[in-house]
Amino acid sequence: MTLTATAHAFTYRDPARYEAERTRVFGRSWAFMGHVSELRQEGDVLTATIAGYPLIVVRTKDGLSGFHNVCRHRAGPLFEDERGNCSGALTCKYHGWVYTLDGRLRNARDFGAAEGFDPRAFSLFGVRVETWRGFVFVNIDANAPALASHLAPLDARLGARDLEGFVHAERRTHDIACNWKLYVENYLEGYHIPLVHPRLSEEIDAAQYKVAVECGICLHDAPPKAGAAVYDGLWAFALPGLGINLYRRGLMMERMLPLSLGATRLVYDFYLPRGVMDDPQELQQLIGMSATVTAEDKWICERVQANIEAGIYEAGVLSPRHEAGVAWFQAYVADALT
Repeated sequence: MTLTATAHAFTYRDPARYEAERTRVFGRSWAFMGHVSELRQEGDVLTATIAGYPLIVVRTKDGLSGFHNVCRHRAGPLFEDERGNCSGALTCKYHGWVYTLDGRLRNARDFGAAEGFDPRAFSLFGVRVETWRGFVFVNIDANAPALASHLAPLDARLGARDLEGFVHAERRTHDIACNWKLYVENYLEGYHIPLVHPRLSEEIDAAQYKVAVECGICLHDAPPKAGAAVYDGLWAFALPGLGINLYRRGLMMERMLPLSLGATRLVYDFYLPRGVMDDPQELQQLIGMSATVTAEDKWICERVQANIEAGIYEAGVLSPRHEAGVAWFQAYVADALT
């Protein structure tokens, strides 16, 4: 097998490249927002900022609508909380312009008479909204392939596994001082597990860790050991920055969000079947294991970032046995920028 070089160190520290990744990677990709169980009533809202893009999804009488969380007047925010209910209208927090739930400008509060002002020309900037097994995604790019085609390899792997009945149980956020790609690449290989994650190594057979890539999905299989309490042995990564971590009972959707050139935010949303929600010990066990593994990943990723910034390391080589997912991801980002 041909030896593959890693991405060059400058890709993790070049401000111009970071801006290109923000617009040409995240600006053209499906982004996870939440679950339909969080959008039950008309006017229920979910918000998120994805690579600097403030986004909003709202339940209307006809389904789900998505927009940039940006008023058309002077770019004020429409909804501030991560979730809640907008009471039938989206109202700018800056000057009070009011929009219907389908994005039309209903009232430009106290704007005054202005020749040529047509409210129909000032609807909210829309984004695509689609769902997959009860989970809600948005895409800024109107021409992007359908969500179902993007997640088809994961669909095939999950088979008849039911995720529709899950409900949101907890959200945890972690900030890491590293470029977003470094964290993703760390997620995409199990090579480091025996050295970095002792508790995870007690749960899975790291020697049998396998990675397979297909289209926009990277599937990770590692058989759980006898007596494993948390992990189901399956992880999935959906381009460009979503981890889908399956547990014995429940799952965690892991958003890997660039904050700046050298800062990444992880947003962990834990979902459990309704019956498991009554067992707080189950949830705390999941969160506790997740926090331990994340602290270990934070430690190693921040040290790798510091070493890259030191200016000695330029490039390395990728293991054909363990790092096929890293090679696949690095090629995807490079292609997106050409």
